[in-house]
Amino acid sequence: MILQTRLPYDPDTARPLPNIGPIPMSEWLLADEAYGAQMAERARLLAERREDVVQLDPGARPAADELLEVVLENLPAGFSRSGETVRRPDGETVGLDRDDPLGTLSRMVQEDLCILEKRPGSDEHVLTGALLCFPASWRLSAKFMQPLVHIHIPVADYDDALARRVQRLFDGIQAGRPLMRFNRLWYQDATLHQPVSRQHRPGAQTESAPFFRSERQCLVRLPRTGAVAFTIHTYVLERETVLGLSA
Repeated sequence: MILQTRLPYDPDTARPLPNIGPIPMSEWLLADEAYGAQMAERARLLAERREDVVQLDPGARPAADELLEVVLENLPAGFSRSGETVRRPDGETVGLDRDDPLGTLSRMVQEDLCILEKRPGSDEHVLTGALLCFPASWRLSAKFMQPLVHIHIPVADYDDALARRVQRLFDGIQAGRPLMRFNRLWYQDATLHQPVSRQHRPGAQTESAPFFRSERQCLVRLPRTGAVAFTIHTYVLERETVLGLSA
């Protein structure tokens, strides 16, 4: 099991949906105590199941290239860069493969990263690329090249009014001013790669489940292409641990 022992926020603090607020750019990307173990699991998934965890529309390549550059400019404490090589907090080094921006990011940061863009003829942002190693009960293949409304099916609270609010939110994001939210989920097991829908996972979200899973989700505008990067930092804690944090 790959577990954390703390969260960078109070899990009992929540705003009304979509539960989001601003953070400094310096707090966008994080590396926590599970960094090494999560990165090893990411490497395994990339080696064994790349088509399940990486998708990129050819038209989104400029946004993927820009996302790599923006990440390199905002690496958190513990990283160092020398030319085309990045040294990670665990001491491993990553060569920058410019021909594979999402694959390079998968070997560098703990976050999953999704690229959303407005395409001609669409009023909504569309998922045009993603590195998604740790899905919480959804499949990249089912959401790739789909608009926001489709991506959020079957979220019960995502009605037409909330969909309009979220789209306005995406339209209004400013470069250099990221937004952050988090969710709170209960799971029966601690596996990070869980693409199976919660509809087919009985009891997965009951509060008697032994594991608490929370995604720290950030929205960042890429200034050159105008795409939005949706990044996901996954935390999994034992039930007793998270209840102790809330005490």
